[in-house]
Amino acid sequence: MLPITGHTLELINDPFGILPGNRFEFLIDLDVPDDDELYSEKGVYLKVIYVLEDDKAYIAKYDFYENETEKYLDFALEEEEEAQINAYCRENLIPKTE
Repeated sequence: MLPITGHTLELINDPFGILPGNRFEFLIDLDVPDDDELYSEKGVYLKVIYVLEDDKAYIAKYDFYENETEKYLDFALEEEEEAQINAYCRENLIPKTE
């Protein structure tokens, strides 16, 4: 599992209303262990484009970046990591009802 330490969230503006639903940009801070191939001394974050459309919510795109340099890191999420990130985004986007 990915060690998530926090995030920022922003609604992506679609001024022409071309895309269905709403799109959000999550910048998810990660605390990657130094023995992991994804590790960088400068830190790593995950940029996720998350879609909320009717009753569906899903990851449209994601990329890893190095914190200080904004350098793109060519890595893919494993299946269970993608499920973790999807759940994290959903939990932090959709208000909980009690």
